[in-house]
Amino acid sequence: MADNKVLIVDDDNRNIFALTAVLKARGYQCISATGAEEGLEILTNDGDIAVVLMDMMMPGLDGYEAMARMRNSPELKDVPVIAVTAQAMLGDKERCINAGAAGYISKPIDVDELIRMLNLYVLTE
Repeated sequence: MADNKVLIVDDDNRNIFALTAVLKARGYQCISATGAEEGLEILTNDGDIAVVLMDMMMPGLDGYEAMARMRNSPELKDVPVIAVTAQAMLGDKERCINAGAAGYISKPIDVDELIRMLNLYVLTE
């Protein structure tokens, strides 16, 4: 198992590019999906993903529904999800955690905070 593989699910390629650059520089393997449907497909086919960074607001299937599907899947229910959202409003963190997220981070992303969160779920050695 690749203990440092992170799946980034975001509908904005600029966010994927920036997160991938930062995480690869710190020793993480990154794969990405530009939508939740694609992200769920990757998760289903790749058992090596240690953690998912999930954008919550995407067209079509959003992060909340994607997490609900993961929690209802025996194969995916234990994969930790860190919710990533630009909606840093009161109650958003609780909504994400209640939906099944293991963690929550708002945009613009504080890289040090993100790395601390990832280190709870990912081995970089």
